Amino acid sequence: MDDLNAPRICHIDMDSYFVSTEILRYPDLKGVAAVVGGGSRHQPRLMPDGTRQYARLKDYVGRGVVTTATYEARALGVFSGMGLMKSAKLAPEAVLLPTDFQRYKHYSALFKNAVRTIASTIQDVGIDEIYVDLNGIPGDVLAIARSIKHAVTDATGGLTCSVGIAHSKLVAKIASDLQKPNGLTVVPMSAIPDIIWPLAVSKVNGIGPKASAKLNALGIMTIGELAKADPALLQEAFGRTYSEWLLRAAHGVDRRPVTTERESKSMSRETTFDRDLHPKGDRGRLGEIFTDLCIRVSEDLKRKGYVGRTVGIKLRFQDFQTVTRDYSLPELTDDALVIRRAATECLKRIKLNQRIRLLGVKVSALERSDSTKLQLFRQADLFE
Repeated sequence: MDDLNAPRICHIDMDSYFVSTEILRYPDLKGVAAVVGGGSRHQPRLMPDGTRQYARLKDYVGRGVVTTATYEARALGVFSGMGLMKSAKLAPEAVLLPTDFQRYKHYSALFKNAVRTIASTIQDVGIDEIYVDLNGIPGDVLAIARSIKHAVTDATGGLTCSVGIAHSKLVAKIASDLQKPNGLTVVPMSAIPDIIWPLAVSKVNGIGPKASAKLNALGIMTIGELAKADPALLQEAFGRTYSEWLLRAAHGVDRRPVTTERESKSMSRETTFDRDLHPKGDRGRLGEIFTDLCIRVSEDLKRKGYVGRTVGIKLRFQDFQTVTRDYSLPELTDDALVIRRAATECLKRIKLNQRIRLLGVKVSALERSDSTKLQLFRQADLFE
């Protein structure tokens, strides 16, 4: 039997994925500051001399956000989720490309199928990332990982990925981000104090901005400081369930298996109103509908035996503009109150300046609720 502490869990994360697939299409943008996030009007134009004319961030007007950015753009302070207008102030000459999700899905299938030629136990967790269980595959983990990286690059025509390998999914995900782009990092259990503990607490998947700020206010800046923190202090600040998870995470303890079973990816409820509702004038009615949607999603999860980690909302305004926001919880849940509070956090990140015609609530990143290795997150402290 494989050593449970051996680094055999692999997290594969494609490098600057959306924009990298665009550079395959437009190779003249290699090494150039560029962002993806524009609309169809920002499609590059082919000029009579055979060159392409690209839209620039400085000419953008609107409320769009950066989907992804090249590392050259990131060096200028432009990151995913940033407003394009704000990004234009930091990198006015950066190239702006439209999003093309069909293309991204195509290359996602290519890279995942390439990995399947080497490993069969794969957990699909996103369009550009997967977990792989290397247990049972003969050979050195470094050699296996290099084979995977080469297979991905060959299958996609040049895309690269960064790989983290550890004894657990939690540590493997941290490791995959340590040597981007095109990185390969192995973190044995014995190396956690040297490699993982010096990192900021925010590097742990499940410690969001609010929890990170709360930890920092307690004088806990690094994962190592969290690992050595007083359990009573953490419990007072975060509640018992989440504080216990924080300590386990800081020590790299995560027994979640890599699951290959095809699970439902999300459950959602939404409603289109008979008339457009005003965020202020119809606030009471909107609140009732919002709560009801959260309760119905919760009931769906419980009825079908799922819990989820990510809560999202969807709004469609009177001008038919659709906006979505997501909030990732530190633990899985099917609790209506937790879903409602997380959905409220999403709502706070949307500018409500016009009437609303549709409202929806979604829970994704689902797993079976009967898993004995996971606990439901039922603490409200994080949202206070």
